[in-house]
Amino acid sequence: MTTRMFGERVARVEDDRFLRGAGRYVDDLGADALHAAVLRSPHAHARIVDIDVSGVLDVDGVHAVFTYDDLQGPMAEPLPLLIPHPALTHGRTQYALAKDEVNHVGEAIAFVVADDRYVAEDAVDKIVVTYEFLPPVVGLAAARAAERLVHDDVPGNVAARLEQHVGDAPAAIAAAPHRLSLDLDIERSASTPMEGRGTLARWDTDSGRMQVWTSTQTSTGVRAAIAAKLGLDLGHVDVITPDVGGGFGVKIVHPWPEELLVPLAARALGQPVKFIEDRREHFISSAHERAQVQHVEVGFDDDGRLLGLDVAFWHDNGAYTPYGLIVPIITSTQLLGPYKPHNYRVTFESLYTNTVIVTPYRGAGRPQGVYAMERTMDAIAAYLGKDRADVRAVNFIQPDEFPFDHHMTFQDGRPLVYDSGDYPQLLDKLKALIGWDDFETVRAEAAAQGRRLGLGLACYVEGTGVGPYEGAHIHVETSGKVKVATGLTTQGQGHQTAFAQIVADELGVPFESVEVVTGDTRRMPYAVGTFASRAAVMSGSAIHLAARKVKEKALRIAADALEASVDDLEIVDGSVRVKGAPDSSIALGTIAVLSNPLRYAFDEASGAATQFSVGDPGKPPVAEGEEPGLEGKDFYSPERSTFAAGMHAVIVEIDPDTAEIEILRYAVVHDCGNLINPMIVQGQIHGGVAQGVGGALYERMEYDENGQLLNASFMDFLMPYVTEVPDGIEIDHLETPSPLNPLGLKGAGEAGVIPSAAVFASAIEDAERLDPGNLAVTAMPISPSQLFDLREHHRRGHPVVEEARQRRLETSAQHRKDPS
Repeated sequence: MTTRMFGERVARVEDDRFLRGAGRYVDDLGADALHAAVLRSPHAHARIVDIDVSGVLDVDGVHAVFTYDDLQGPMAEPLPLLIPHPALTHGRTQYALAKDEVNHVGEAIAFVVADDRYVAEDAVDKIVVTYEFLPPVVGLAAARAAERLVHDDVPGNVAARLEQHVGDAPAAIAAAPHRLSLDLDIERSASTPMEGRGTLARWDTDSGRMQVWTSTQTSTGVRAAIAAKLGLDLGHVDVITPDVGGGFGVKIVHPWPEELLVPLAARALGQPVKFIEDRREHFISSAHERAQVQHVEVGFDDDGRLLGLDVAFWHDNGAYTPYGLIVPIITSTQLLGPYKPHNYRVTFESLYTNTVIVTPYRGAGRPQGVYAMERTMDAIAAYLGKDRADVRAVNFIQPDEFPFDHHMTFQDGRPLVYDSGDYPQLLDKLKALIGWDDFETVRAEAAAQGRRLGLGLACYVEGTGVGPYEGAHIHVETSGKVKVATGLTTQGQGHQTAFAQIVADELGVPFESVEVVTGDTRRMPYAVGTFASRAAVMSGSAIHLAARKVKEKALRIAADALEASVDDLEIVDGSVRVKGAPDSSIALGTIAVLSNPLRYAFDEASGAATQFSVGDPGKPPVAEGEEPGLEGKDFYSPERSTFAAGMHAVIVEIDPDTAEIEILRYAVVHDCGNLINPMIVQGQIHGGVAQGVGGALYERMEYDENGQLLNASFMDFLMPYVTEVPDGIEIDHLETPSPLNPLGLKGAGEAGVIPSAAVFASAIEDAERLDPGNLAVTAMPISPSQLFDLREHHRRGHPVVEEARQRRLETSAQHRKDPS
């Protein structure tokens, strides 16, 4: 039998060309293209009084300059609101080029096309804009105060307010034996992939056809937007996604202004046009995420069991809301994690600020929700003097309670029902992996050496495989090669490998015979996109179903050629054969020939197909109701999202004097259902943890009161290097298959980053508890300098802490003088 591929650690087929520098990204294409540059607002909030482009028109090498006044029809309308919601009563989106007003630094005002980027940039500098300055609204405190408005017609800067509740949380909290309240803060960060956004467009005047290559996570969405905005037939627009150097969410938004302006210019000029975003542009004109202020009220019993949970939070959505309320809705529902408070109320306001828009970034609202819940669990444990793991365990949904209905509405508009899982077993695995029960001994040994160690824990549940659908097309060529196409895009997830494993398993062909194409609307014109940990669940399931159709058709054709029953046939190593009689077989490539509407005969002796008739009047060219060709297409649409889960633990060492934070160990236990390729999942977790380390300890978007981003470069944006990311991340898996899709899959792409803020806050607070007074970590990310300041603030409020600190400093100084 063919070696089973599903679940095997197959090396990624993509890696060879990437390692050899043979990847093909947008900027590697279009050597003959003109180049575009964008004039971006230097102000956070201002009215545009006048735009003078006269200084640009005579610049040698400039081909065109566009402002809002040059846009017509649908192009002159605001960009689409991609995901409307009834609660989003004041949704606002930007124009492709600013009309009358700019609402954040970096907003596009004018678009220049020239022979090369250098000329285009010089021309941009010659455009003169007259502004009437308006006071900016920067940060959630200013947005909530509403002394100034981002949009004149949006009262209180409130884009939306949404409440969901189950039971009566306020009453349950009031009646609880114990009550706590927490105020928490989590700051902005951003995706910052290695490759910024990029778009190349070619217009064929003769055919009236537009071809666009763009670095996107949703090629079909970009295609639809270009067709609608430029007034083109959908069938006359091709969008191809080449290799993409990372997405992490920022490339979901469709369309970006440049994805419309580049094809608009290409059509107007009759020449290919290309735009490649530079790093500063990415910081000030793409998308950010994360920023929330949270208030938690919780009631619990003597065991730490949740009796009531009441959460309010305020979400900074930036200047516009193209992606609706997806991020805060995910926060509000995924906050529940693996727990069952029964009485739960959550209320959020999504607020406008004069800053870059906020759209999903890897984790997409979940890190904020996990942060709120896990900080609450730690606070309950500290209050009761209980083990943090025990407090979590007493609140877990139990394995026999699945499917578990939270009686809320999830991001996909469907019920928040967890399909499967085993949270107690996840915790047991994590405790064993990190050495939870022995940590106090490790801590004491370190303390004897003057070292300060802390252990953190965080649990999460992640809704994955969100709909509405994905599709797949599979075609077996006469050579026996199997061509697979699915519409979602690839940004490094290993789709070419994992999807080929699914096909090889279902179709019974060698793995090497399968070739996978993603993100090309010429091959698969209908798709949704790659985000929300959905690719394996959605496209994987669609590919599995399409492969099954091809298999069934191959068996039908082979049964006729071999004069055997379909039930007696099997496909092994790319050939259909009679069970128990391997010599009686026919290759899939030959079956592909036989599926042609031309009349063929099968020669059993040679195993070949020979044409004998172009049209046999006595027999239809193909079976009734069957299409020609050995191919199959299918779509998968889920009943609802499936829910993965996991738990992370980290041991940190913190310098008693400088507050420098070092990661000693990092452990992950994850349940994403059945694993297609454990090695790829492990890579996803490693990458997510690295990104989470950055988000928890280093990265933030630092705005001043004027709305200027002060660290909009990699010189100023602090990020972890390989020296800061744990080297040997310890990983274990639990596989509880999802009953909602044919492969039992759950998503894995975002898991590594989701609990990072929570787990580091837990570990840092645990390390700092050597000081009396219970220093609390309530704001993330936290850098050594911020932890140092937090310590100082804490000590000033607790004199006994300061006395203990002085004793330690004296002891440390004496030790340095006399190490013996």
